[in-house]
Amino acid sequence: MNEMNHKTVEQYVLSMPNAKLDYPFGEGVAVYKVKEKMFALISENKEPLNISLKCDPKLAEVLREKYETVMPGYHLNKKHWNTIVLTGQLDWEEIKGLIRHSHNLVTKTDAETPQL
Repeated sequence: MNEMNHKTVEQYVLSMPNAKLDYPFGEGVAVYKVKEKMFALISENKEPLNISLKCDPKLAEVLREKYETVMPGYHLNKKHWNTIVLTGQLDWEEIKGLIRHSHNLVTKTDAETPQL
């Protein structure tokens, strides 16, 4: 079963402490923020779903080399953002780890870097 539909992914992103949904770029791009800092973006009405997440630059490079569905952030700072196409190449647990990692980067919480 593919758990990575828009509703499920959005619910998880919004479960992060102080996460808020906003549409600063207009309809079609859901932006998730903590305070005023973006940590996730989901392109709505896209199949397969894709999510952009803030990422440690070294980890971002490793992920891009390891997975063809992980690319430099679309319309974002490519050093600090990845766009991930949710095809199942990375499983739901790995995606949740990357969402937490992104949230932790913008909140500056000391947290684990996902082990992939």
